[in-house]
Amino acid sequence: MNNILTITNLSKKYKGNERYSVKDLSFEVKEGELFAFLGPNGAGKSTTIKCITGALPYTEGNIKICGHDLHENPIEAKRNIGYVPDNHFTYDTMTALEYINFMSDIYGVGVNDRKSRGDKYLQLFGLADVSGKPIGSYSHGMKQKICVIGALIHNPKLWILDEPLTGLDPQSAYNLKELMREHCKEGNSVLFSSHIIEVVEKLCDRLAIIDKGSLLISGSMDEIRAKNDDNSLEEFFLSVTQGETLAEGEKEDFKF
Repeated sequence: MNNILTITNLSKKYKGNERYSVKDLSFEVKEGELFAFLGPNGAGKSTTIKCITGALPYTEGNIKICGHDLHENPIEAKRNIGYVPDNHFTYDTMTALEYINFMSDIYGVGVNDRKSRGDKYLQLFGLADVSGKPIGSYSHGMKQKICVIGALIHNPKLWILDEPLTGLDPQSAYNLKELMREHCKEGNSVLFSSHIIEVVEKLCDRLAIIDKGSLLISGSMDEIRAKNDDNSLEEFFLSVTQGETLAEGEKEDFKF
């Protein structure tokens, strides 16, 4: 199984800060895999995701997307990404249809594909009837949905979502989770960040837990349950992020 995303020794230090926001982070996301990035607020999840998407430069390390090095070949690397940020940035003067066409033009999506995919997602998320209205008139949840559509319109190999379920109604949250599963079944991959443990436990194939910018563990749910004497992911998560401070050597023991 090929790696869609490979992160090697990634470190990020913001200008003026002595402490690294992300330090020596390494993990991979495989083809067809639904991968969760779990951690408490402020753990470094969003910083890592912004480095992967190219929104932030990174201080050290290497990122490859579908074999393309993000530093050496950024355009080809980014062509394989669909990104839903946590702030749901949109162009408020555009209508939903204009935004879909705009994103399709950026990624070179043909007329037939953009129409069929756009119609499917607009209908799924209940936006078909308001697709001709300016996005600025939408609610927070509706803006989030149009960001999801914009990120999926080119059928990316790696779909990245930062805290994607926040602010969605139950039906839309269910639809989004089903889309994530569907995307992976088609041979693509999904990387999503969350601090909602129940969602991660039910949804993901593998996960990484990060805290204070460092990787604590990565592996499948079965591997993590085996390490945790079959206790719940919640109990394990709390033990490694809020329990006794682990020394560097002890952290290494959690890696697979």
